[in-house]
Amino acid sequence: MEINPVEPGGAQVVQSYGGGGFAVSDVRYTGSVLVFPERTLPWSPTGFTELSADHLEPLIKAPEPLDVLLIGAGSDLAVLPPDLAALIRDAGLGFEVMNTGAACRTFNVLLSGERLVAAALIAVE
Repeated sequence: MEINPVEPGGAQVVQSYGGGGFAVSDVRYTGSVLVFPERTLPWSPTGFTELSADHLEPLIKAPEPLDVLLIGAGSDLAVLPPDLAALIRDAGLGFEVMNTGAACRTFNVLLSGERLVAAALIAVE
C-alpha cells in the first residue's frame, strides 16, 4: 500500500508498506523494521506474538530522545502483553499498538508535527 506522506526535510518517511516489507525514504526494506526520525533499521520479528523484551531494547535504549512509540502489529489489532507494556512505560515512553498500516500513517503525521516518535513495524504481505 502506497502512502502519500508529507516529507519533512531529512527525516525518515514511510512511503509504502506491504509485500513483506517497506519503502522508507526511497530505500526498500524486506521484513520488519524500526523507524526512528533519522534512521531505519531491520527488525527481526516476523509476527506480533513473538515480541520479547529483547526486540524492544533498541527502542528503549535509543540514543535519540523519543516520547512516543508506535507498534505496528501486522494486519490485525493486538494488545501488548503486560510485561512488555510495563517495560516501555518504565522507559518513559508513551506507546500505541495498531495495525501496521495505521502505524505507518500515524508515524508520518506525528513526524511532520515534529514529535519525537519511533515506529516498530511488523511486515505485512
